[in-house]
Amino acid sequence: MQVTVKAHFNKQTKDSKKELVQFYVKGEDEKKQELNQLTREVVELEIEGVEQKLRCEFNKSTKDSKKTVLEFIVKGDASAENTFNFYKKAGSDVTLCIVESQMSMDDFNEETHDGIEYEIGKDGTASVSPNQMTLDDVAQEEDSEGQGQGEPDKKDEDNDDPFAQSDFTGEDDDLLD
Repeated sequence: MQVTVKAHFNKQTKDSKKELVQFYVKGEDEKKQELNQLTREVVELEIEGVEQKLRCEFNKSTKDSKKTVLEFIVKGDASAENTFNFYKKAGSDVTLCIVESQMSMDDFNEETHDGIEYEIGKDGTASVSPNQMTLDDVAQEEDSEGQGQGEPDKKDEDNDDPFAQSDFTGEDDDLLD
């Protein structure tokens, strides 16, 4: 399903948890039934004249006496360099094309990332699951990776003591006189 509306690109906001884009729709386009059918679906947003597209969740549509507000939560894979021209249109009137994506909500909400899982307590402290690696584990892993590879052990090569473990066998004693 696809719907095209004339809208005002009201704002784009980003915080630590999500990125949100908001459009105002006025006039006859407010009455399009497709807008209601696409709400809570994964969609791709296109702005006429802009090459980049945004994959989003059509979060909500709210209507008052003057306008209809469309809010979309942007999927985290949108990089700043890929969306620059899209966001450059913020604050202006645009022709917005909303296309239903083939992605399911489960795929959209699935956030895979490497990192440390933690919870923030009411007092503001972070608690980390004990089943995760500790800094000591990381240091041991790095130490074990460095041995046996790379540079040889230099404990004897860098010794300045001339009498320590020499290869002198004493066979050429007459050379010393």
